[in-house]
Amino acid sequence: MPERLSSLDASFLALEDAVTPMHVGSVMVFNAPAGGFDYAAMVGLIEQRLAFVPRYRRRVRTVPGGIANPVWVDDEHFDVSYHVRRSALPRPGTDAQLEELVARIMPRPLDRHRPLWEVYLVEGLEHHRFAILTKTHHALVDGNDTVDLGHVILDSAQDAQLARTTKWRPRHEPTGTELLVGAIADAVRGPGQILETIRGGISDLRAAADKVSTVASEVFSTVMRASRAAPESPLNAKVGRARRYVMIGTDLEDYRKIRARLTKGAFADEVNVNDVVLATITGAFRSWLLTRGMPVHGSTRIRAMVPVRVHEQPGSEGRDELAAYFVDLPVGEPRAAMRLHQIAFAMRQQMEGGHAMGADTISGLGGFAPPTMHAMGARLAGAFARRLYNVAITNVPGPQRPLYAAGATMVSTYPVMPLSPGQALSIGLTSYDGGVYYGLYADRDAFPDLDVLGHGIVDALHELLDAPRLRRRAT
Repeated sequence: MPERLSSLDASFLALEDAVTPMHVGSVMVFNAPAGGFDYAAMVGLIEQRLAFVPRYRRRVRTVPGGIANPVWVDDEHFDVSYHVRRSALPRPGTDAQLEELVARIMPRPLDRHRPLWEVYLVEGLEHHRFAILTKTHHALVDGNDTVDLGHVILDSAQDAQLARTTKWRPRHEPTGTELLVGAIADAVRGPGQILETIRGGISDLRAAADKVSTVASEVFSTVMRASRAAPESPLNAKVGRARRYVMIGTDLEDYRKIRARLTKGAFADEVNVNDVVLATITGAFRSWLLTRGMPVHGSTRIRAMVPVRVHEQPGSEGRDELAAYFVDLPVGEPRAAMRLHQIAFAMRQQMEGGHAMGADTISGLGGFAPPTMHAMGARLAGAFARRLYNVAITNVPGPQRPLYAAGATMVSTYPVMPLSPGQALSIGLTSYDGGVYYGLYADRDAFPDLDVLGHGIVDALHELLDAPRLRRRAT
């Protein structure tokens, strides 16, 4: 039988609409190799790598009547040239022109009747560079069996050879009747379902109720903690169809210098590089609000939702998991060093207190809901997110060595994180080969000054580099 979408993956499809498409992206910038890099080279590279990620040749098929989650089926008419596209900037293309192109391409929804991904080769960048822009739906990438295509096409060696692959032949696409029979069979085999409950007594029902109660309690606890002090912010605005995008590149060594200099003595081991990143963004928000003429006082806060990787939790089968932390960024604090230590203290409190909502918790709750109810819950969650946090900040550490695509050296990589309803800005960043690269993605009307926020990141980093060390008072 075809692979069925998990409840969490199905929720990304349910949450999506024409205004807030739920796909993630990346902008990878390369130096062209001596032999050149063209569209044919990229098509050949992607065709070869698709053998390692078979889901990229599959499309979503709904079950008649919506009685079960959709399934992945092979696209019998798969056409790689539809998904791998070509674009160009007028030579010599600037980074600002690339940002504008990304802002125009990314909001376009993916075709639900085809595999949910696209890749663009963007030629014409100045200094003999080109870019590869990826678009991959959240439902397609689960982080375990399937990863983003941008990672699959990269190699650690410049002269990596393409492996030989056998010719792909799509499997027969099931009929509507077969999908119905498969859904019923899955329901019969699934724990806690009606038939098994009747056969095995009420033990499964009690276990399911206990799990729902535990999950609901954790969700409610997290929501209550976050919602008590959710600040008003211009970051929460009505989201339209148009976007802006800004790329900011910084030096990883600067963050390490700040951590080493501002955490000596009594503050040793209290601050990590992620805290320095959050303090940098906090300083950028502070200057951005001031340039808008908005009041900034000592208690001014911006709440950030920060996914953090948590190592080997019980029941995770040895895999790391992501947990969501809600952190109030102290934009009202005028001293850069104090902002850093306040953020580090808040993050440490949550980590030590276990105040994080794991991704398995959210998916566990959704797993007990039928598709229709799940779709309603996903939309409700999207609306409620405005009360939970103001902005999502995703920081993904990358390899500190060069990566290559068909011999071309990747020099930088910038994430593109989707917007949710009422969330007018998302911030993604990746550290790679000695750099820290920010991708700021925002609603076009809500953020006419997105470049000001981008420049503020650079200024805030320099402010931290020059900040005097804090000294603890003797007790």
